[in-house]
Amino acid sequence: MKQGFEITRERTIHGVKTVEFEYGITSLSAEQADAKALLKIVCNHWKIENELHCFHDVTLGGDACRVRSGTAPQVLAASRNAVVHLLSKIEATRCPGAIEQLQMNLSQAKQLLRVPQTE
Repeated sequence: MKQGFEITRERTIHGVKTVEFEYGITSLSAEQADAKALLKIVCNHWKIENELHCFHDVTLGGDACRVRSGTAPQVLAASRNAVVHLLSKIEATRCPGAIEQLQMNLSQAKQLLRVPQTE
């Protein structure tokens, strides 16, 4: 550990102000990352986390899935991760757009999955 840090978040919802404190540690020295750089790293981390969480849980139905036993949850999670990886190869601004694009273009979906083209 080279540094510890505290981030204070204040927000007001319906006139009620709340304050949250987040604490972190990093192996980056103060020369490698000052306070501003650390804040950017943390914000970028949560941006990615939130985007993936929303996609996994909402778009791919992770929240609605009731599979809870055996290895099935891990298999489904791996399958969702594979879908995210495949969709990253589609030129679309967001993953739902990529899914829609593949639904309308079966040949592109087959090519992505390397399914032989049949006439």
